[in-house]
Amino acid sequence: MKLSIERAALLRSINHVQSVVERRNTIPILSNVLLKAEDGVLSLSTTDMDLEINEAVEAKVSQKGSTTAPAVTLHDIIRKLPDGSTIDLVMNKEGTQMTVKAGRSQFKLSCLPTADFPEIGTADLPASFALPAAELRALIDRTKFAMSTEETRYYLNGIYLHATETNGVKVLCAVATDGHRLAKFEMPLPEGAATMPAVIIPRKCINELRKLIDEAADTIQISLSESKIRFAFDHIVLNSKLIDGTFPDYQRVIPKGNDKIVEVDPKIFTGAIDRVSTISDGKSRAVKITLAGKQMTLSASSPESGSATEELEVNGDSTMEIGFNARYLLDITSQIEGDGCRLTLADAASPTIIQDNSDPSALYVLMPLRV
Repeated sequence: MKLSIERAALLRSINHVQSVVERRNTIPILSNVLLKAEDGVLSLSTTDMDLEINEAVEAKVSQKGSTTAPAVTLHDIIRKLPDGSTIDLVMNKEGTQMTVKAGRSQFKLSCLPTADFPEIGTADLPASFALPAAELRALIDRTKFAMSTEETRYYLNGIYLHATETNGVKVLCAVATDGHRLAKFEMPLPEGAATMPAVIIPRKCINELRKLIDEAADTIQISLSESKIRFAFDHIVLNSKLIDGTFPDYQRVIPKGNDKIVEVDPKIFTGAIDRVSTISDGKSRAVKITLAGKQMTLSASSPESGSATEELEVNGDSTMEIGFNARYLLDITSQIEGDGCRLTLADAASPTIIQDNSDPSALYVLMPLRV
């Protein structure tokens, strides 16, 4: 294998793929990036056995071939080379070492056989549909903060994606919950998605995908089966295994009988929560909301720091007190982009629904705290 490539192009690609590599693993080949050079294209692949990224980038290939090299080390080398430099990658005849050259810099990296590099088989993915990149970004952003990080409830460690109906309209629905809060986002069902199985996309896949689609073209092609999913766009393909588990019936968590409605400016509300929570107890981050007609009072206290209160004007006529985790509340209110935030409450012990007045596609449920 022998090729030349622009530093900027190689850095962008290896930056994408190296983030999948686990820093601590007991299988040496999983620390490596698979490099394949042929027909004017260099392909880079990494995997952790559950998630796999493949990316193709243009290169001047003078001798085709393939190898695997330490991904993080190669990324660090490329990152530290001067802007605008041309990088030569040359494999020795034995296939055990790759030389990286740029100007007067030269590095020799130990390589492992390509035959040892594992691949996630994604041959049979019967359901396929396309989503605009902006819509997929919105779907992820509106839900991913509610994904659980508890390994014991592994089936909550991702986003539940499924086709369903709301008020007779077919929709693509994404749901995430960690037991304390729930986020649901809906969009019109894309063509081809009606036959898709209901799946749980793992947290790591969601996080990697979200980073990649910031630079994505207009459309993301999504293909999936009951056990695997593929996202393809530009010159990138992201393959992932799905979580093998049953997502709970989230509809039972969404309260139906809440009758107290309060509307507040989300930007003012978010700022007030952020300020008051500065004083709140570090562990629970509890903030108390006191409603008295057109006035909302936010308060927090801690034995070490003291206390804080802030008053807001709201639309509503309810009288009650309820407590929330400030961080959870901020995660939700920061997603509300319209001019009005609606809280639909029942009592101090029941879950509260939070919505954007101008955007019915997203719905959030938050469990209260005792304060």
